[in-house]
Amino acid sequence: MEFLLLGPLSVRLNAREVYVSAPRQRVVLATLLLNVNHVVSVDRIAGYVWDGAPPPSAAATIRTYVMRLRQVLGEQASARIITRAPGYLIALGEDESDLGRFTAHRNRAAAHADVGNMEDSCAELAKALAGWRDEPLVNVPSQTLRDVEGRYLQELRLQTTELRFDAELALGRHAQLIPELWRLVRENPLREALVGKLMLALFRSGRQSESLSLYQRTRELLVEQLGAEPSAALREVQRRILAADDRPDGRTLARQSVRQTAPTTTHTAPPAPRTWHSALRLKPAQLPAAPYALTAREEPLAELRRLLTATGLPPGSVGTAVITGRGGTGKSALALHAAHSLRGSFPDGQLYAALGGREHPLPPGEVLNRFLAALGVPRPDIPADENEREVLYRSLTAGSRLLVLLDDADSTTQIRPLVPGSDGSRLLVTSRRRLADLEGARTVALPPLDERESLELLGRLVGPARVDAEPQAARTVVAMCAGLPLALRIAAARQLDRPHWSLGDLAQRLTDAPQLLDALRIGDLDVRPSLDAGHTELPRRAANGVDPAAVFTALGAAGAAHTSRGRVAAMLNCSEESAEDALDTLVEAHLLHPPIAGRYRLDALLQAYARERAQEHEAFRHQSVFQTSGTPAPRAV
Repeated sequence: MEFLLLGPLSVRLNAREVYVSAPRQRVVLATLLLNVNHVVSVDRIAGYVWDGAPPPSAAATIRTYVMRLRQVLGEQASARIITRAPGYLIALGEDESDLGRFTAHRNRAAAHADVGNMEDSCAELAKALAGWRDEPLVNVPSQTLRDVEGRYLQELRLQTTELRFDAELALGRHAQLIPELWRLVRENPLREALVGKLMLALFRSGRQSESLSLYQRTRELLVEQLGAEPSAALREVQRRILAADDRPDGRTLARQSVRQTAPTTTHTAPPAPRTWHSALRLKPAQLPAAPYALTAREEPLAELRRLLTATGLPPGSVGTAVITGRGGTGKSALALHAAHSLRGSFPDGQLYAALGGREHPLPPGEVLNRFLAALGVPRPDIPADENEREVLYRSLTAGSRLLVLLDDADSTTQIRPLVPGSDGSRLLVTSRRRLADLEGARTVALPPLDERESLELLGRLVGPARVDAEPQAARTVVAMCAGLPLALRIAAARQLDRPHWSLGDLAQRLTDAPQLLDALRIGDLDVRPSLDAGHTELPRRAANGVDPAAVFTALGAAGAAHTSRGRVAAMLNCSEESAEDALDTLVEAHLLHPPIAGRYRLDALLQAYARERAQEHEAFRHQSVFQTSGTPAPRAV
């Protein structure tokens, strides 16, 4: 039997292909195969099957899916799926899956590299890569699984390809590598490791001018897209080529390759399992591309760089910066720009995790699974116990200079297990909350853009000529977007999607829209979820008896653009102190602007959202009256 993951998921039994037709059964099977010989909890399987939002009946439904999966696979293969608390495992030998064979070839390549046998190491790496057929998990209908495991597998494939290039270069096969390297660099123009290898291959083939030209184009691309200079490693490649001192013989190259990839011994760590005590330890490079150019964020960007490169920290502490602010202000974009610009300061790699916020919080144990795999620990060797995972993570990161970016954190509890184990590393966090209880963290608050900054961003998105041609319409658009970069991106996308619209047309549609938040939604970009998240976090009843949600609803019903504690006290017949407590709770949830001279402000988006909540409350109350009286409620027309 043979289970195939390095391409579309499939199963071969005695040369006969078995097709698992039920989509969710394929998700279950893929999850088990990605964790061969390890128990996967029912909760974790359910998170992948329902993309992070399993129903209450998930456990029972998963049992049904496993039963049907066993029936599809037949008696011989189904016996490999074993029920073991708190979930299931699939028991396979390394030759019974393409991923197992891939790992075995990598391990043998590492063993050869350890003794300087680059010829056989290169051959084993080529065999490992030959097992890939296509994009992994392409027929597995779980976006979460593809985002998590698919990205891991693709990164593993690319890093293995880079290791093969290193071995080939060590053997003097630079000329043969150039076509393949060109193709991969075109597909991954910002992957500096590939660019450096192509530069070396070109130089060693007598094409120095092309090599230096490639460096220059890459530098321009990095500066343009990420605002970052090339890493120290790529600059060193350029320096050596300029000095024409990079023509060592094959034996020297082989020794260098072994040294450069040998396991580090600069920190104390538990004995490494045999399967990953090898020369093929991975250096993570997980940062997604920064989504768009920053506007008017020079000061917070400079502050982040200062915090993340500061020296003289107390022994044993990890420098931590937290970007906080309202949803849609560009916290993630700022974090990614800062992280990319500092890659050269963290030569041991960058780890990244999207933590899901309050709506879909990702458990730290799941993130540790991903981080340990990214650091080179084979999945079968990752401890099942979460505390053991945390200890192993700290041991592996001790003595390293890593940057860990945790995006959209919900709480400090979610973050603490993910703090790396070295004062040479840094932690960067984004969150709607201030996370005041995160030890040693420095906070960078990100406010909405002012009118000038908003107009500058709008000009970048739709073209400055349009903004200059219709200044009043442009000011109306940015006012309706309330200084949120996300809202401005959506408005600009709507404008660009309809080239026959003027800015005046866009402004009129935003101001006349019966539901402004519906008008600020396009594709997967939407302003409303961040507002919903803030509203969901509100306590249902404050200690003083005033419900902050009720205050927000009342403001929406009144159509208020400003309010004060005295006005709210009069509206709700409560004390001014109680009203102020409720208003401050709304400020913390980013549903009100902080008071200036005692006046709290609702911008255009907050007014629209408060109005929606008031309308929903009135419709619910109206429905409840009819249900209580026994009279059928009128149907909506």
